[in-house]
Formats: sequence, structure tokens, C-alpha cells
Amino acid sequence: MLMRKKLCSSELILLCHLLLATVVCSKHHGNPANDLVEIINQNRTAQKLPKLNDSPGLGCMALQYVELCKTNCSGNSAVNCKPPDDDFTEVFAPNCGVELPTLGTITGHIVGCQSKYTDPPLAFSNILVKDKKTLSLLTNKSHSEVGVGLVGFHKGPFFWCVLFSNGKTNSTFVLEDRGQGIKQKKGCYSGSSFPCNAGERTVVFLPYIIILSCFIISLLNQL
Repeated sequence: MLMRKKLCSSELILLCHLLLATVVCSKHHGNPANDLVEIINQNRTAQKLPKLNDSPGLGCMALQYVELCKTNCSGNSAVNCKPPDDDFTEVFAPNCGVELPTLGTITGHIVGCQSKYTDPPLAFSNILVKDKKTLSLLTNKSHSEVGVGLVGFHKGPFFWCVLFSNGKTNSTFVLEDRGQGIKQKKGCYSGSSFPCNAGERTVVFLPYIIILSCFIISLLNQL
């Protein structure tokens, strides 16, 4: 009886640690778009360049960009898709709730895709910044803002998009409704105050759900 109590106690402690790990994981990995912005800024500061402002309006427009390109993923992670410039003002901005007078200049973009979800560090190095051209774009001194969008499609690939701008913080790509904009039904974008709606959240949390379920079953069996 004493042995069983000790076992239950130790399993409960381990269960608490797993729950805590899940909470921490939710805090830092609930929105992969934010993680990618952090990676971009780490690479810029390593080159002694200033960090870029994370613009939610620009991020939402990056999400709109890749939603439009969902059928254009090639085998080498390239996206053969270039929306017309008018789409930024006539489609992307209205869909996000970006105030049209605050639209700034897009100084560059990087787009990539993969057959399945990839964690932000690998997405950065294997999908988005994989050659000198994109690395040069990443470290361009004219950028001051960045926005990241990503979305996965049912039985289809995951797309990542990074948009850069030379706009001023809180002055360009301003969202309506006191910065809330329009809630997106699919995907994630950086700087968002809305929960991430992309499929990769299931991938991130599924192992924790399985582990926790096993321990709960084990504890119930000993009662």
C-alpha cells in the first residue's frame, strides 16, 4: 500500500511538470509567425542591424498573400506566385482591416512552402532563407518593419510569407478597430491578438496530449 502511494505521488509530480511544460510551450509556440519574427531579428542583430518592428497589419497581409498562392507550391519549396500590386490595396488590406491611408511601401518579400508543417527554425533555414539572395534581402538596411503569415491547407502544403516595409512604427499598416482588424479564419500572422487558427497547433500539442492521457490512465488504474 505504501509503495503504491509513493508511486502515485511521484507520477502526480511528473504529471504536474508535464502540465507546466505544456503551458510554457503554449506561451512561446502558440503562434509560429511570432517565433519566425524573433528568429529574423536575432539574425539581424547578429549582423549588427536594428531589429524590425513586428507589424500585425503587415503580418495579416502576408497571410493574405500566401492564401492567394495556395495552388502554386513547387517541389523545391518555391512558390510560383506573384499577386498584382493592386491586390495589396484592393484585396489584402480590406480583408485584414488595414486602414488604407496608412498603407506603406513593401520593400521586399520572401515566400516558401513545404508539403507539411515545419517548425520555425527549420522553416527559416530550409524554406525561406536558403540562399545568398534571400539572406541579402533579410539584412537589407532599408527595412524597418516585418510581418509574417503562414497557413496550411487540407491535404495540401504549408505556406510561409515574410513581408518587409520601411514604414514607421504604429504609423503604417494600422489595423482598424483599435488595432484589432478583422479576425482571420485560417492561418497565423505575427503580432496578432487573435488565437492562431493554423493546423500546426495540433502538431505541436499532440505529443503532450498523448503523454498526459497515458499518465492519467495510469493513475486511474491505481485508485
